[in-house]
Amino acid sequence: MTGTPLQLGPLTVGTPVVLAPMAGITNAAYRQLCREQGAGLYVCEMITSRGIVERDRKTLQMLVFDPGETVRSVQLYGVDPDVMARAAEILCVEYGVGHIDLNFGCPVPKVTRKGGGAALPWKRDRLAAILTAVVAAGARHGVPVTCKTRIGIDADHQTYLDAGRIAERAGCAAIALHGRTAAQAYSGTADWDAIARLVESVDIPVLGNGDIWEASDALRMVEWTGAAGVVVGRGCLGRPWLFRDLADAFAGRDRRTLPTLGGVAATVRRHAELLCDLMGEPRGCADLRKHMAWYFKGFPVGGELRRGLGTVSSLAELAVLLGRLDPAVPFPTEELGLPRGRQGSPRARVALPEGWLDDTSGLSLELDEIGVSGG
Repeated sequence: MTGTPLQLGPLTVGTPVVLAPMAGITNAAYRQLCREQGAGLYVCEMITSRGIVERDRKTLQMLVFDPGETVRSVQLYGVDPDVMARAAEILCVEYGVGHIDLNFGCPVPKVTRKGGGAALPWKRDRLAAILTAVVAAGARHGVPVTCKTRIGIDADHQTYLDAGRIAERAGCAAIALHGRTAAQAYSGTADWDAIARLVESVDIPVLGNGDIWEASDALRMVEWTGAAGVVVGRGCLGRPWLFRDLADAFAGRDRRTLPTLGGVAATVRRHAELLCDLMGEPRGCADLRKHMAWYFKGFPVGGELRRGLGTVSSLAELAVLLGRLDPAVPFPTEELGLPRGRQGSPRARVALPEGWLDDTSGLSLELDEIGVSGG
C-alpha cells in the first residue's frame, strides 16, 4: 500500500490522506497551513446544503479557498435529495469545487435529532436518493462525490455495510468510515475491524477514520483493514506537521517531525498570519485562541503565559508572548500517540426524531435541516 495514490474518479490524490472537515477548524487558513506541511486532500468545513441554495450569507462566507488549493473540496450536509443536488450544482458551477463529500457521520445531537448526520443512513431509501441525486449532479461536471459515515446509530442499529453497498450502487467514488457509532461519539476506541469488513463488502475505495494520532497509526490502519487511505481529524489539532509525517510514511521514508518549542512558535505565528489574512486581525487572533492548548500541550509553558496566549488579540501581542518562550525546549515525546481534541463519554441514547427506529424507510418523511447558517 505504501506509495499507492488514492483514486477518486478522475481525481488522483498522490498521498492517500484526507483532512477531515472539522467545524470551526478547517477553514482556508488551516487547510493552507496543513498543505504547506505535507500532501493529501484537504476538505473545507461542513456546509449546509439549504444554506447554499438559499444564499445564506454566513454559509457562503465559509466557501473561501486560498489560491494554492488546486482541488477545492467541500463537505456537504443535508437531508433532502433535491436540495442537496441543487447545492452540489452551485458548488460545481459557481465555486469551481472539484470534490464533494457528503456527511452521514456527524453524531452531534442537534444534527441527529433532525434525522441528519449519523442518523440518516438508518433510512436506506433516503440515503440512496440523496447519493444518487448528488452523484448525478457532480457527474455533469466531472466532479467525484464521496461520503462519510459511522458504524451506525449504536451497537444494535448498525448501518455501515448497507451504506457502503448503497454508496457503491449510487456511483460514489469512495466511502469513509469512522470506526465508532453515533452513541460512542468520540469516546472509546475506534473499531478498525469494522473498516476491514466494509473493505471486503464493496469494490469502491474505503477510507479509514478513527484513532490516527501518528503517521505510524495510518500505516497500521491501512495494513490492518486494507483501506485505500485514511481520514485524519483530531490527530492534527495543534500538529499540522502530522501531514509531513504522513507524506513521508506513505512514501516509505522513516522520518518523524519533533519540533522544538521554537519550531512550534513559528508554526503558531504562521497560522496567525494566515487567519488574519483570511478574517482580519481581530477575528483572526480570536480564532487562533482555540488552537493554543493543542499547540502547547505537554510543553512547560507556564500558567500565566498560557493564559496570555489563550486571550491574544493582536499579532503584536502574539509576537511578544511567543518571544517569551524558550525556543530550545524539546518536543514532549510523552505526548506522542495520545488522543487529542474531543473525547468525552458514550451517550446512553442518541437524539433522534420520534419513531425513527421503527423502520428503515424514510423517503416520504418531511425532515428539516439544522439551519442555513453554515456547518
